[in-house]
Amino acid sequence: MVDDGSTDGRSFEICQEYVERDKRFRLIHQKNGGRSAARNTALKNMTGEYITWVDSDDWIEDDYFERLIRTQERTGADMVCIGIKTFMNNEFYMGSHQDKYGAFPGHVIPKKIGMSDIFWGIYALISVWGNIMDAKLYKGVVFSEGIALDDQGNKFKLFLQSEKIVGIPELGYVYRIRSGSITQDGVTNFEKIFEGKVMQITNLEKSMYYIENANYEVDYFHSLYSEWLDKQLQSVDSGWDDDQQERYRSFVLKHRKLFKKRLVKRG
Repeated sequence: MVDDGSTDGRSFEICQEYVERDKRFRLIHQKNGGRSAARNTALKNMTGEYITWVDSDDWIEDDYFERLIRTQERTGADMVCIGIKTFMNNEFYMGSHQDKYGAFPGHVIPKKIGMSDIFWGIYALISVWGNIMDAKLYKGVVFSEGIALDDQGNKFKLFLQSEKIVGIPELGYVYRIRSGSITQDGVTNFEKIFEGKVMQITNLEKSMYYIENANYEVDYFHSLYSEWLDKQLQSVDSGWDDDQQERYRSFVLKHRKLFKKRLVKRG
């Protein structure tokens, strides 16, 4: 557990109680550096066979780890994902992961499908939480500190390194959306939305770099990224003023032009 300078007066005490009750828990205290800094500290100090993440706003069902580990042992998967339900405004929102994962024989998710989720989010696979992975996959992985949505580019890299990905259709991870969260701040006003789009494109371009270096389905993912950029031009909010709409379109067009130029250069 990494306590990155919590000021609520109780979090650090609760963590200490768990350390005293169970020697398997380790507690590290550091100055606040954001979510990515806390994750990097955890990676530097981890010693186990598997890695999973639970963000501070979220919670997990009692048998969450048991189901993930048993599935990994049974299937030999590098990555095991579990169904996610969302908690917002005191209500639960359930996704039908049985329909999603059930489409694949043995719930084995094709690598290409999992990696494609960075564009459309159909299978809710893009975050680093809600799954368990072989610790070896994280070799050389560092989260970008100070960058929102930092897990997206890294999750893509982890998919790229995985040989077998399995989905558990039951719901085991609860993703909480609260006012003021890192994710939800991105939808409160134009500047936040624009900042989020900048980070999203940064992560997608990082993902294209990984694809090209690995020479994995390059044409397929280039086509997806090109399609995604085109769709962003259609998602202009009618509530924005003319200057905001123009700024958004110009930004997306700039990156679409740069990407197409890169494709021509690659031949």
